[in-house]
Amino acid sequence: MLLSDFTSRVEELTTKHHVPGLSVAVLSEDQVTSAGFGSASIEPPLPCTADTLFDVASCAKSITAASVAILVEDNENYPEIKYDALMSNLLPEDFVMSCPEHSKGAMVEDLLSHRTGMAPHDNSYFGMRAECPDNAASITKNLRNLAVAAPLRSRYLYCNMMYTVLTHLIEVKSKLSFSDFLEDRIFLPLAMNSSSLQPANARAKGLGDRIAAGYIWNKTSGYRECQCAECPEGQGAGSVITSANDFIKWVKALVNQEGPITQKVYQGLVRPRSFPSYHPARLKPLTSPPLYAAGVDIYYYRGHMVVGHNGVVTGFGARFAFIPSIKFGAVVMGNSSEAGIVAGILIRELIDDALGILEPDQAAGVRVSKVGVNPSASTKAGEKKKQKRSRPPKNSKPEHQSNRPSDANKTKPDMSQPDDEVEPQVKPLHQYTGHYWNSGYRGITVQIEDNRLFVDASDRAMGFTLTFHHMSDQTKYTAKLVDAVEGGSDPIEAEFLFEGDEVAGLGLGLEPSLKKLIWFHRVNGNTEGLEKGR
Repeated sequence: MLLSDFTSRVEELTTKHHVPGLSVAVLSEDQVTSAGFGSASIEPPLPCTADTLFDVASCAKSITAASVAILVEDNENYPEIKYDALMSNLLPEDFVMSCPEHSKGAMVEDLLSHRTGMAPHDNSYFGMRAECPDNAASITKNLRNLAVAAPLRSRYLYCNMMYTVLTHLIEVKSKLSFSDFLEDRIFLPLAMNSSSLQPANARAKGLGDRIAAGYIWNKTSGYRECQCAECPEGQGAGSVITSANDFIKWVKALVNQEGPITQKVYQGLVRPRSFPSYHPARLKPLTSPPLYAAGVDIYYYRGHMVVGHNGVVTGFGARFAFIPSIKFGAVVMGNSSEAGIVAGILIRELIDDALGILEPDQAAGVRVSKVGVNPSASTKAGEKKKQKRSRPPKNSKPEHQSNRPSDANKTKPDMSQPDDEVEPQVKPLHQYTGHYWNSGYRGITVQIEDNRLFVDASDRAMGFTLTFHHMSDQTKYTAKLVDAVEGGSDPIEAEFLFEGDEVAGLGLGLEPSLKKLIWFHRVNGNTEGLEKGR
């Protein structure tokens, strides 16, 4: 397809989904073509190129899984690390889950394939804004305080934390930081010179001016900028900063089994292990149900195996995919949460193009692909006409596999009751205020703001606030959860527990997969108990 046609398609999708900038790279056989579209920054205005750096979020899980696979295949130095090795044997002091059966039985590949039964608990960990931020070691040691949601290996249950736990395993066994391990074992061997773990490391390499600004779109107020965030508590699950031109090198290594990606490493990555749930009505034509391997999802389309992964984090979205049988791969990344939607659409169309699927209404005998960056086209990526985009308003919510699980449907209370049917608040609000503690979720403080009970949990990795609305019995509430960065509002269930006239505890519906409340006990007197165990 002509480059101008692909440019028009990108323009159409990025305008519709409010994505300021997009980078694309395509691998066909061993030839790479890449391009940038739109803006890496709106103010000051900076063009997006194929060398612009983005947070690729969960696309990084493929790199984490490969890091584990490299250790698995290194029998000389790490004979104890196998896919079926028990995590409790590898990290006997640190890897302890709340259920003894899970602790004793969880294997390395269970973590890789999201089948440990551990609930996501994405609201439990603390980010850089916290007094005591989490890291890979503290995330691992906190597993013992968090409830599981399903029996071991009973179902696919996506859990970011377990990929961070795997980086703790890598750090303990290799005696390197995960960042240094990636540099030594993956980035340097593949000449991924523009790739880093965390934005601070990208800036330390002198690449700070190439990092795209992230954007959130609101139909009323327009675009709101957010910076690429430092997330040590999320390493392994995400936090790789890279470009389309760099990440396509990673895809090429997977396709061709190059450099650190030996055939054995590759086979370990693409072996299906679990079965994500899916809605049959949403399955694309000629497409199989999805499978999950190790840091990659797999499905079959028109008889071809397609391997890839999505990535969505506040302000950024990406997807990569490749088809081993035809040595095709593609990477799409952009600077808004809904860039992940655009990436998914474009990659499906690029796959059709690579497979030679033609438009049904095209003229007979003329092969015009559906959409694509044609590697054989005479127009080079660097010569492409820059897109000029007006500044339409923007804000978007992440898809699933983003920071906050949007699947918060199971414990959502009914907010449809008219105000006059809700019982009035009788007890004075100060009876409920104070400090509350849960071993896994640690401390929260209930205060009064605008004559309502309120919790500020913006110091968590996926920061949020809670505003309480009384429903009944002076104990049952609906708490409106507002994302500290993206805004929006999700109602969750909340309940206070009284012992006599005193509040003794607070239950919050912070983890939908548990179908029960997370209970915090009230801490009397001072806040010292809030820091215990951190």
